[in-house]
Formats: sequence, structure tokens, C-alpha cells
Amino acid sequence: MTHSPESNPTLSAAEAAELIRSLLHKEGTWVDWGKKCQQLQKAGYGAEEIFEQSGFQKVQQNLVIVASQVYESLVKQGIDETVLSYYRGPKSDVLYELRILNHQQRAIAAVEAQQKNLAADEAKELAKAFQEFGYLSQLPEGFTDHPGDALAYQCWKLARQKKNLPERTRLIVKGLKFAHSLNARQAIEKLLTDLTAQPSRKAPLVPVFRLEEDQEAARLIPVAGIFPLEPQAVQTVQSLEQVEPFGLVNYQGEGAVVPVPQWQAILTAEDPVAIFCPAGQVSESLARKDEQVLVVVDRSKKIWNDGSYFLLNQGETVAIQWCETEPEREILAQVVLVLRPKKIFDANNLREPWQMDD
Repeated sequence: MTHSPESNPTLSAAEAAELIRSLLHKEGTWVDWGKKCQQLQKAGYGAEEIFEQSGFQKVQQNLVIVASQVYESLVKQGIDETVLSYYRGPKSDVLYELRILNHQQRAIAAVEAQQKNLAADEAKELAKAFQEFGYLSQLPEGFTDHPGDALAYQCWKLARQKKNLPERTRLIVKGLKFAHSLNARQAIEKLLTDLTAQPSRKAPLVPVFRLEEDQEAARLIPVAGIFPLEPQAVQTVQSLEQVEPFGLVNYQGEGAVVPVPQWQAILTAEDPVAIFCPAGQVSESLARKDEQVLVVVDRSKKIWNDGSYFLLNQGETVAIQWCETEPEREILAQVVLVLRPKKIFDANNLREPWQMDD
């Protein structure tokens, strides 16, 4: 393909031909190739045209152009000649992966990649970790703002979440390879013996009570309804106030109330509401999942903690869940207790295997 000299006023035909010839014979280093490819492209030569005349494919042109720009930014940052010589070696693919960093970060990451003799895929991972580390509002305890510590922190965080021992060990070894500071190294080494770092905490025990035959005076709880239930039904139900010493309740309006024994959990609830639902919708750990239970929730408690179950707003309905981390859904209330119905003696039970209540 012949390029019209009128379309590249910044480069004469003779100058362009010389650049093409130099690229064809691969004269100089890849840094020179990147500069020459960029000169030709700025002068109006297309990547396909350059490829046809020099043999440099489009992908290779892009790589050496970008990598040479990263190289020049290292020169401006005053990087030691030993490091620069290493990258001319050639290591254009490694420098290409540092393009996402700012000039100052590139200089630090380039030295780290040279000292660790990183391949392109490792340099890509290092650069990404270093970039994301810069987005944190504050540094994690024990880790510095060095790219090695940034990648070591990622390994540390992932290792703590792994159950698989070989995978966990691989991440620890990788973290130790990149850890720059002593504190970061010690944090990762601790994972080798820290058994408490195992993931996936078990859900807490559900606060289940069974109604016995003889109970003390009950507290009347307003009923929101039966599952499935809209969030508004829980939010709008009228609260009840009991007047001591006899627990007198003045109640106006429509609705229902249910008596619940005055256990400590019920006495301390500030704004309790009752809901009826199958036991399985409270927790899969409960036996007799189809048994209807009464769930008392306290609408005054809407702050998440990992030791309780909560009633969550699911949009059109509500759901009872335990969440290991703070939920994104709105918390409507905290579960106070789950009440099973009173046992009814059945002679047929004598023929069944004896079981303890769970």
C-alpha cells in the first residue's frame, strides 16, 4: 500500500520510508520500535499499512507504543539505569501491564517487578492490586503502600477465606513472596498456624422456646399477620402499652393480639410484633419445617449484629434471615424469640420411636 505524502505533513515520504525500513530490519530496541510506530501513526499511517510494510502486527504495534510511553515515564522519574537496561532486555510486555498506574506508581512497581523478575501476567496482577490499594480510605493494619504489600494483602485476604488447604497454602506462599514490610510478612505467616482464620462462621442458635402447660401471666403482642407478609403490614401495626401491675392493655382499632409468656426476652422487648409462619422460613436448621410457629420481633431494634436473626424488607414481602455481614436490605425488626405451640398428648405417639425436643 502506498501512502500519500500530502496526508502526513509532519513526516516527509523519505522520513517515513526510513522509519519503515528501520522497523522492517528491527533496528534498535523495542523502545525505538514503539517510538517509530507512534511517529508513523501520528503522521497518518494506519496500523494495517504499517504492518504490510514493516511486518509489525497491529497488536505488537499497540504493545510497543504503550510500553515505550511507560518506559519514557520511568526515565522522567529518574529510574536507575540498571532497571531501564533490564526492561530494554526486552520486557515490553511487563511494562505494558503497568500502564494503568500513574507515573509515580509505575516507577515503584517497575522496580518491584524487576527485583522479583516478574512475567507479564504477574506484573498485571501486581499493577491491579497496587491500583486498587490506592482506592482504600486507609491502609489495612500491618501493610504499607508498597506494591508488594498491596499484592500480599490480597493474598492474605483471600487465604483467610479458603477452606481448601492446598489453595490456602498457595496464597500464603505467594503473599510471602511479595510482602515488602516485616509486619505484612508476619501477618501472612500467622495464617500458617492461626486456626481461628478459618472462614464461614456457623449461624448462631435460634432462640426457640416451647409453650408448656403452666405459665405465668402473659404479655399481649399485636399480630402483624401470616407469611407471606408485606413490609407495610409490619410497619403499620399498632403498638400496645401494658399498664402494671396487672398488664392492662387499652387497644383501639382493628387487628389481633396474641398472649406470650413473660419470659425475659419478652419483657425487655420495647416494640414487639407477632408474626405467624412455617418454622422452615425462620431457619433450615429447625426440625418440622412445616410446623407453624409464632415469631416475636422487636421493631425498636434495627441495628445489625451477627448474633441475631432479623426481619428484612425484601420489596413485596418480608423474610427472616441471619446475615454473616450487614445486609443491604432494610432491617425492619430483630427476632426476639420463636415460639412453638403447646404439645398435645397423642396416644399414637407411644407407638413411635422416642425423640428429644430439638
